[in-house]
Amino acid sequence: MKISGRFTNRLSTATTLLATLLLLGGCASQNLMVGGSSPATTGDSDANIEPEITEAQKFQQAREQRAVSLIEKMVADKRQQAAERERQLAAQRAAEQLAREQQLAAEQDAIADINRTLIDIHQRNNAWFRLQQSMAMKPVMNERVRAQLDWYLRHRGYLSRVMERARPVLPFVLDELERRQLPGELALLPIVESAYQTFAYSHGRASGMWQIIPSTGRYLGLKQDWWYDGRRDIIDSTQAAAKYLEYLANMFDGDWELALASYNAGPGRIRSAIRYNKKKNRPTDFWSLTRFKAETRDYVPKLFALKELFENPEEYELELLPIGTQPNYELVELDDQIDLALAADLAGITINKLYQLNPALNRWATPPDGPHRLLLPETKADQFRTGLAQVPKTERINWVRHKIKSGETLSQISLKYNSTVPLIKKVNNIRGSNIRAGKYLMIPTATRSLGSYTLSESSRLAKLQNTTRSGEKIVHIVRPGQSLWEISRTYGVSTRALAKWNGMAPIDTLRVGQKLVIWTSNSVSASAVRQVAPGNSMQTVRYTVRKGDSLYLIANKFNVEVKDIKRWNRVGKYLQPGQKLKLYVDVTNQSS
Repeated sequence: MKISGRFTNRLSTATTLLATLLLLGGCASQNLMVGGSSPATTGDSDANIEPEITEAQKFQQAREQRAVSLIEKMVADKRQQAAERERQLAAQRAAEQLAREQQLAAEQDAIADINRTLIDIHQRNNAWFRLQQSMAMKPVMNERVRAQLDWYLRHRGYLSRVMERARPVLPFVLDELERRQLPGELALLPIVESAYQTFAYSHGRASGMWQIIPSTGRYLGLKQDWWYDGRRDIIDSTQAAAKYLEYLANMFDGDWELALASYNAGPGRIRSAIRYNKKKNRPTDFWSLTRFKAETRDYVPKLFALKELFENPEEYELELLPIGTQPNYELVELDDQIDLALAADLAGITINKLYQLNPALNRWATPPDGPHRLLLPETKADQFRTGLAQVPKTERINWVRHKIKSGETLSQISLKYNSTVPLIKKVNNIRGSNIRAGKYLMIPTATRSLGSYTLSESSRLAKLQNTTRSGEKIVHIVRPGQSLWEISRTYGVSTRALAKWNGMAPIDTLRVGQKLVIWTSNSVSASAVRQVAPGNSMQTVRYTVRKGDSLYLIANKFNVEVKDIKRWNRVGKYLQPGQKLKLYVDVTNQSS
């Protein structure tokens, strides 16, 4: 309660007046006692007689008492007012404190809400969080898993590189797994298979980030020819791998450990290992199986080690590279073939970037028979469409008018222009194989030098073969009947090393006229180095039958007819491993 200044002044004046009255009253009383007409003392007998109080004195005493009472009341009132004011101030302070506390609590709640929202937004836009949420396999931690986990922890730089490669691919992989309701852990499988390298090629002829072998690729419907290899296509290979993994899981009644082992070794080998354990009265779970290679033995533990690592990154101090949950590229449909250099220019990106998003493309253009599509950065798709609409179809690849020389064949012409016989025949409406000297052919060719297409199959092979290694470099031209094993024996190198230097698998079949690079420190005879260039496109190949081969498989491999193989070799229905076959093949009609 606030006391006004006017009231305080009045109170002070009244107090001063009362004090003066008291002082005056006291003096008057004293004067009466000293100088007044009091009775005279006549003796000792009168000493104890109290003097009589006059009316004036009584009046004075009453007035003094009233003044004291008034002052006491005023003091009491003032104290009460001060106490009330103090109570009001205390209440005001308490109310203000409560308001401050409530405001602070509200601000803290608001900050917490903002933080939760930011975390939610971050998680919803984080592919790794999305992967963690979709994990469904039961964790496994044993000595074999621990050994693989320790390796990954010692090679954190490797994990960083893997995550960087996964950046453009992981969101789509998660989309496909979720669409099929498959465990999110399978998105880690390309790390085990290829370290998320879309151009990976293994010694077992497996290709792409899912490492699909040719036969499995054909079984899954993946197109593989001179122009295009669907095993490396980001979209097609991911869909095929997810489909195959789902098939394997159903085959083994939902046992993902056996399904994963089958993806690596093949379901037949895993079923055989299971049958062996049954005969021995042993458990048939993956961890109890022994009848497969060391690669398969380590394959499943690697995936479960990665599951542990990416599910608990904080525990292992693993910094996850930020990756959004949505693909940052767009699929653009085309209506015809297009030169990749032109496509890159229209999109405003480099040819390398175009190849990285479209690793299935083997050559300088999209396949003439499709698929007619390109993956492009999301921010460049509209620019590409706008530019493409202004380019006539006849100008989307370069055309050369070639005059046929005497003795020339379609195979020779296709080799000269880095094209294919079927494509030349198609664009020139040629039904057979006969052509006449002096006539003209329209040949589709690249708009730039082939070296500009740095990630085409031929450019990647040239870069690999030109890599400097220890020893002497020798160029070997494959002759009819030669194999990697025979050539490796001739030059004193291992078959695996020879295959690696030339971007092949040890079990790959050679083509007559194929160029091989060999690095050797051994002295090689002149006869071994002397090479004979192929005279024409039809060459004789001597093929050694392998286990599991059939006439049908061999005919498909070399693009010949079964009846021709029988006619050339006088063989029956069945073949024996090690048996020699003579084949007459068109080297330009062989898939590389």
